Amino acid sequence: MTSNYTFIYDGECPFCNHFAELLEIKSKITNIKILDGRKNITLIKSLLEMGYDLDKGAILLKDEDIFHGADAINTICKKINNPSSSLLFLLSRVFKSNKRTNLIFPLLVRARRLALISKGISVSLV
Repeated sequence: MTSNYTFIYDGECPFCNHFAELLEIKSKITNIKILDGRKNITLIKSLLEMGYDLDKGAILLKDEDIFHGADAINTICKKINNPSSSLLFLLSRVFKSNKRTNLIFPLLVRARRLALISKGISVSLV
């Protein structure tokens, strides 16, 4: 049985946006839906009520399972095989490792915040 995935990201974050675009266009994952959290506030609020804060990292829904932050990135990168983008190939290789993902992810969250602040955009989605 094939799993269905929904990757939820912050559409105002340039890094998140580029990664989501690469996932959608170049990953060759056919059973994935990509959602900009800023355009899906009702969903974001319900996930926040369950303890999943998009401000602290992307969210991946896999059938009934929810992955958040480093776990979301690690889980989706493990699904990427032979992407048609050298950048996505590199990212998938780096983030397939739980150890590397947990080490690097906090830096990505800080980079997102700095990018949003520099653009004059609210860091929090709700």
